[in-house]
Amino acid sequence: MKWITREKPKIDRLACPWLIRKFVDANAEFIYAPASEVLQKAIELNATPFDIPGVEFTHYNDQCTFDYIIKKYQIKDAAVAIMADIVRGADTDRYDMAGESAGLMAISAGLSYNIPNDYQLLAQGFIIYDALYSWATHLYKQKHLQNSPFEHLLHEVYQKFLKEAGKKKIPVWVKELKHMIQDQIDMQFTFDLKKISDELALNPSYLSREFPKYFDDLNFGEYIRKKRIEKAINLMQESDYSLTEIAYLTGFSDQSHFTRTFKLITGKNPLSFKNSFQKSKADTKSK
Repeated sequence: MKWITREKPKIDRLACPWLIRKFVDANAEFIYAPASEVLQKAIELNATPFDIPGVEFTHYNDQCTFDYIIKKYQIKDAAVAIMADIVRGADTDRYDMAGESAGLMAISAGLSYNIPNDYQLLAQGFIIYDALYSWATHLYKQKHLQNSPFEHLLHEVYQKFLKEAGKKKIPVWVKELKHMIQDQIDMQFTFDLKKISDELALNPSYLSREFPKYFDDLNFGEYIRKKRIEKAINLMQESDYSLTEIAYLTGFSDQSHFTRTFKLITGKNPLSFKNSFQKSKADTKSK
């Protein structure tokens, strides 16, 4: 089956051929032509036009041609559903739809700029979408640093620290100083406020005042602590680390400071939270 669309593809006109080859017709042939010639050539070549106005395979409301093909051929693949949000966001400049949309747009625009031949570009596009499909199938929930050598190195350093710390009694003032230092670390973003303001060409006072409006009604330090606790929750759910290890891996000087911050942000004790999650997970597996 032949398919034809406009020349100089970027998003939809690369994603759709991949989707068609993968789920509709493995032997599909794709043709690119000047926009003004697509419909006439479609008749001459007995090809199905797509991603142009006024044809069946095109945009509808807020959805793109990729979405229509999924609906038309009832493609139920979960990874494709994840990809659809990314493709739609990239193709319609709505990068809030998926965190990966802006990246896909940047990569696609770069490829289009570097490769003037549409058919060579399509071949590279297949590689990009094969990779995106593998990510959506197998790696969708995996974070970049999860199980990374860096995280393992931190864990090894932490274990060594525990052994060394256990050899002698730590004075009370050291623990208090740790709390003070940790509080300063938590607020480290405020120390860079001038630099950040300069880079954004904004007044520091204005940036400090406006920041909470767009970051969960939190100031710099509060937002950083919130992100650390979110990382801690992720580690509780996806690793076997102890709470002390998790506290270290998320930037807290000790478990007591981690516990206080966790309760402040979530209203729950981290041990109770972890036990509750593990029990829920076990109950789910037993059903």
